[in-house]
Amino acid sequence: MENSLVLLLLLAPFVGFLFNVFFGKKVGKSSSGAIGTIAVAVSFVISIYFFMQLNTTGKPIEVKLFDWIQIGKLKVDFGILLDQLSLLWLLFVTGIGSLIHLYSISYMHEDDNMHKFFAYLNLFIFFMITLVVGSNLLVMFIGWEGVGLCSYLLIGFWYKNQDYNDAAKKAFIMNRIGDLGFLIGIFILASMCGSLDFTAMKTHFLSIYFNTPQNVFLTSIAALCLFIGATGKSAQLPLYTWLPDAMAGPTPVSALIHAATMVTAGIFMITRMNFLFDLTPDVQNIIAIVGAITALVAASIGLLQNDIKKVLAYSTVSQLGLMFLALGLGAYNVAVFHVITHAFFKACLFLGSGSVIHALHGEQDMRKMGGLRKAMPITFATMLISTLAIAGIFPFAGFWSKDEILMVAFENNKALWIVGSIASIMTAFYMFRLMYLTFFRDFRGTEEQKHHLHESPSLITLPLIILAALATVGGLINLPKPIGNGWLNHFLEPVLLSKHKEESVFEGNAMMLMAIALTGAIIGIAWAYSKYIKQGFVPKQDSEITGFSKTIYNKYYVDEVYTSLIVKPINALSNFFRTTLEPALGNVVYGFGTVVNGLGNQGKKLQSGSIGLYLFAFVIGVLAIVSYLFLAQ
Repeated sequence: MENSLVLLLLLAPFVGFLFNVFFGKKVGKSSSGAIGTIAVAVSFVISIYFFMQLNTTGKPIEVKLFDWIQIGKLKVDFGILLDQLSLLWLLFVTGIGSLIHLYSISYMHEDDNMHKFFAYLNLFIFFMITLVVGSNLLVMFIGWEGVGLCSYLLIGFWYKNQDYNDAAKKAFIMNRIGDLGFLIGIFILASMCGSLDFTAMKTHFLSIYFNTPQNVFLTSIAALCLFIGATGKSAQLPLYTWLPDAMAGPTPVSALIHAATMVTAGIFMITRMNFLFDLTPDVQNIIAIVGAITALVAASIGLLQNDIKKVLAYSTVSQLGLMFLALGLGAYNVAVFHVITHAFFKACLFLGSGSVIHALHGEQDMRKMGGLRKAMPITFATMLISTLAIAGIFPFAGFWSKDEILMVAFENNKALWIVGSIASIMTAFYMFRLMYLTFFRDFRGTEEQKHHLHESPSLITLPLIILAALATVGGLINLPKPIGNGWLNHFLEPVLLSKHKEESVFEGNAMMLMAIALTGAIIGIAWAYSKYIKQGFVPKQDSEITGFSKTIYNKYYVDEVYTSLIVKPINALSNFFRTTLEPALGNVVYGFGTVVNGLGNQGKKLQSGSIGLYLFAFVIGVLAIVSYLFLAQ
């Protein structure tokens, strides 16, 4: 029974994928969307069942599906592990995934390839579940590569637009860079531990003493390589530029893959391997510093973006940076807390932006919006709640999780706390800038758009309402003492060896830090209100932006630097190979062929068909052999 449910949890989305691939077009758009949604909902219900079972018994569920690989002493099984960490991830992957599938039924109903879209979404969920529930690094890597493939397919879903194809290729290639690091880390760990099973590796690293410099060095290199893999998947410096471009995909893709699930895979992997990273404090310092810088850089870019989805994309990169800051400081439980709350409010914000884009028939430039509050009250209210959450306003979910990250940073590194706090103030500013430009003052679009303004259908607004409710109360899962009992921290204790000490809100500097964080958020909101409501400022056209603002608006020209230093030299090298080296090598190969052909033509002349000549050659040959034997003796 248990094994069957585990298989159903894993395979239900894959069955939905197969159905939509082979029969989706025949059964029609509504049916293909319903089947795809039900497939993910089945996995969600089973996840709830296993979560309740684990919450009662406290015993993780391990299922070995089959023997997979055996090379010498290395043995890898295809196994499933449902413990506290994987089940938490499953709940929001399948739960939010179900809502996004439901949303997509309405959002994509005019697309002729809707069945294909749902097939790709289902395949993504299948691979994400595989990533989360794998009992070893190799099974995780299958899911890891699978979500990268699905990301490519979904970003470039509207493939007739070449820019979208380029964005898909960019995401795929940049993820492969990180994945190479991940693979090297897997190879090192396999050679060190003789196993890739999480339980076996944990036992190995906790039971041995690193009394040789070689062991210390290899452990650090393995941890660094895994982190490189995480920087690619979770869009950290320097491999972050693919994520904003990934907004080329349909909005449900942005919400599912690039806000709530795939981009958190790096955080999941590092959290799963916490026993390794705790042994490498130097690598943890690198993780914390990279996370803090990523949070600040992405937040500063978000200040001046005018595409509503691009603002949310840079916001995602910034929030992921804060999660990595917590990971680098050893507060894995705090990072997981922010992953969960972020999934709620960011999915709501992306879907809300999709509702706005849907109402404006594809318009994404906030300079051409405004005044949508009355026409779209549900979209406005849900996005406002989620914006308050991401800005860190009490008592919404983001306040509790973000505040805890900043408290951990203050305890461990004041400089990183300052960087994180500045990034948080910027977050409050650019998110309310988005709200003010989109929903307040007068409408700045065309008369035709204004005439057709309306609230989105219920299949779009229902997921928004549910996600906004979760963004409001999501912080309850880990309220500090004495307000709450820190449920999440205690739930994750069997999985994590966290160095973060849980404190009451009345202990130490907690109240002061909460007040500072809340004040910073209010300052950011007031700054945006003053500029975009009181002064009525509307961002300039691209050609009118000058000075340092132009540098920020153009994302610090990082893409241009990458193009100059990496893309152009590689293109030049490949062009040299194609136009010069390949023809030269071809001539050499053809030369060998010409020589052999010439020798063959000369050899053919000996085959004249004359029996007399053949007998003469035979006699000469026999005489030569006899002469050789005579002379040799």
